Amino acid sequence: MNKDYTDLEVWQESRKLTNQIYELTKTFPKEEQFGLTNQIRRAVVSVISNIAEGCGRQSAKETINFLHISRGSLYEVEAQSYIALDQQYISEDQFQTVLNNIQVCKRLLNGFINYYRKLL
Repeated sequence: MNKDYTDLEVWQESRKLTNQIYELTKTFPKEEQFGLTNQIRRAVVSVISNIAEGCGRQSAKETINFLHISRGSLYEVEAQSYIALDQQYISEDQFQTVLNNIQVCKRLLNGFINYYRKLL
């Protein structure tokens, strides 16, 4: 693929999600700094980072592997968002916005994986 990864819609939407999670977690309780705050931030960074790393790989098979890791991290962000909601660290409206953005990223990421599968 000749496109730079930063031009990809899946990367751009993942970047938006990353910024959204960072903004939301600024309001989490201080006692969560090394707990949920750290964990959800690491997971969302993994989403965007593994898309980038996958695009830098030499083969479609390697790229798909990194995209699968990215997808797994996206599911992790989703699960941790439920925890944040259950603990009342985020409102129902904030949760729905995050969940909608996660769904967009899932759809785009699955499409990107399918694109690379066709190259095998």
